[in-house]
Amino acid sequence: MGEFWPVADALGYLTGSWRVERTVRDLAGGAEGHFTGTTVFSPLEDGDGGLLHHESGTFVWQGAARPAERTLWFLPGETPGTSDVRFCDGRPFHGLDLTAGHHVADHPCAADLYRGEFTVYAEDHWRTVWRVGGPAKDLILTTDYAREEPTGRANT
Repeated sequence: MGEFWPVADALGYLTGSWRVERTVRDLAGGAEGHFTGTTVFSPLEDGDGGLLHHESGTFVWQGAARPAERTLWFLPGETPGTSDVRFCDGRPFHGLDLTAGHHVADHPCAADLYRGEFTVYAEDHWRTVWRVGGPAKDLILTTDYAREEPTGRANT
């Protein structure tokens, strides 16, 4: 897809509404699923400068379509290009550093390990690839985000 696109202000870059397309591949069983929806990053009500990440859409797995949603917090990191990502109950999920336009993060979950690769390609397009491995799961989740209203702004 090309070179990485460095981001000077991670939370500023993410703010807004994004179209989401995700594929989920179960490497052990061979099943595939697909999520289509929207992710909105909006200011948290606490006024600390963090963002509420709310994703909603439809997940199709083995021919069955179901509504799906999730909520995360993206809190300010130590520098503007970084964020502390948490589950909506406050538990830590992973750190995020977009200053180079590319970041790898790990999240242990019971005996499984989630390894996320975050890549920013342009001001209006980024991707995550999560590889989930362990005794309970063997998955690859690839998500493309496209800004719903392109901004035409410089590196944020």
